[in-house]
Amino acid sequence: MAQHPWWQGAVIYQIYPRSFQDTNGDGIGDLKGIINKLDYIQSLGIDAIWISPFFKSPMKDFGYDISDYRDIDPMFGSLDDFDTLIAQAHQRDIKVIIDQVLSHTSNEHDWFNESRTDKNNNKADWYVWADAEPDGSAPNNWLSIFGGSAWQWEPRRCQYYLHNFLTEQPDLNFHNPEVRQAVLDNVEFWLKRGVDGFRLDAINFCYHDAQLRDNPAKPKELRQGRGFSEDNPYAFQYHHYNNTQPENLAFMQEIRQLLDRYPGAVSLGEISSEDSLKTMAEYTSGGNKLHMGYSFELLTNDYSAAYIRETVTKLEQEMTQGWPCWAFSNHDVERVASRWSLNDTTDPKQAAMLSALLASLRGSICVYQGEELGLGEADVAFDDLQDPYGITFWPTFKGRDGCRTPMPWRNNGEFAGFSTHTPWLPLCQEHAAYSVEQQLAEPDSTLQLFSHFMAWRKTMPTLLFGNIEFIDTQEPILAFYRRYQSERTLCVFNLSDQAQLLRLTLTAPSKHTELRHNVGHYDDGSITLESHGCFIANV
Repeated sequence: MAQHPWWQGAVIYQIYPRSFQDTNGDGIGDLKGIINKLDYIQSLGIDAIWISPFFKSPMKDFGYDISDYRDIDPMFGSLDDFDTLIAQAHQRDIKVIIDQVLSHTSNEHDWFNESRTDKNNNKADWYVWADAEPDGSAPNNWLSIFGGSAWQWEPRRCQYYLHNFLTEQPDLNFHNPEVRQAVLDNVEFWLKRGVDGFRLDAINFCYHDAQLRDNPAKPKELRQGRGFSEDNPYAFQYHHYNNTQPENLAFMQEIRQLLDRYPGAVSLGEISSEDSLKTMAEYTSGGNKLHMGYSFELLTNDYSAAYIRETVTKLEQEMTQGWPCWAFSNHDVERVASRWSLNDTTDPKQAAMLSALLASLRGSICVYQGEELGLGEADVAFDDLQDPYGITFWPTFKGRDGCRTPMPWRNNGEFAGFSTHTPWLPLCQEHAAYSVEQQLAEPDSTLQLFSHFMAWRKTMPTLLFGNIEFIDTQEPILAFYRRYQSERTLCVFNLSDQAQLLRLTLTAPSKHTELRHNVGHYDDGSITLESHGCFIANV
């Protein structure tokens, strides 16, 4: 197993710092809060943490609008705190991955403040500027993910600027080599501070079509959301020209060349395109681009064995050289315990099974904070919403606040151990029953099963590195083999809340998980799976 780089087969634990642990009593999580919980994180059996943005920012999109890429926003702490976090994590053999938001900046970044002043300054071509149409309208029909036109008028330049996200997030012009070099210099700043890699936000959005061609319309029956509301006009277009341009592949190579100068440093690209699986394959091909790709394909509402099997199979066919990374939850979508719930309530057994399923797929995995507890989506009232996306599309889409509420550390106290002050988002009262404190006291809790499985997985090279081969099964059973060298592991999952039977002749299983109540049984040619049960065995 030593010949594999550390990130292959890794379990990456995503931390949304605003909601993880508050140590200074302002109701917002901080870097010291992460430091304080490193022993807990280590106990989960994970390999790395991915920390969502903590850089200086006006917080219009809660850190994904960066005004200074080389400093910490005071609400999260200081550079000294970050250095301490790196050192403390590394002492526990935990790698540290941080977000890098390269495609756009905040409109309060010094680069944009200079660029917007006129058409002749030193940063005039650092952002995507375009003249109005003769009638004063936007340069083309491109739309913002957050609603409406992707173009905003700037009276000082008498031009429009492009923003694929909020108007406060102007897009950089990657056709300008000075921009690419400045971006890479910012990335290297953090490499020099000891980070182990980067999750690259919206990385396929770096380049735009230089000709500014209109996106074609998409038929109504093909409009599907991937991380955005399906009633959003963004879904009405094929986004052929405002992202995923061929020039971006060369920039992926530039990123890789930089990372290769820092042994062990890894890149994980977030990719959302018209064919995200194909783009993942392209962006990880040849051993000279990104190390891993990450998409929204398993962050949808389709919870069926057929969909999971077809999605993974398609990626396996496309990605013949790269390495995948899978996730069931993150900070942008409804929590999986609610999204894939079978009866509108969270089921601890289902949550434990889903973590085992995620960790059995070929590739590395991202686990979102609270997923190990089986937390469901919080219901945040409109008056408490912070997310501009949810405020815009309420009530048909409530935005992303429901998955971003504070972590419940204790089952008592007003704020469940997250803070001594009213949190920035209300703490979900239902989450207190799923607190870390409560679940550590229960041998068969979702948390205990999660930690047990992840520790056991580290002993299974088939699950860490093996190929995957699906078995043709009927709903609601998902089954596949993982093969590595001379070993073969069978993985079978019951995606329903009713007991299931799978007839499959096996040699006597030599090793199987000990998931206690979440287990399947093999006897005389049949595998019996309890409600949300799973059966994993070397065969």
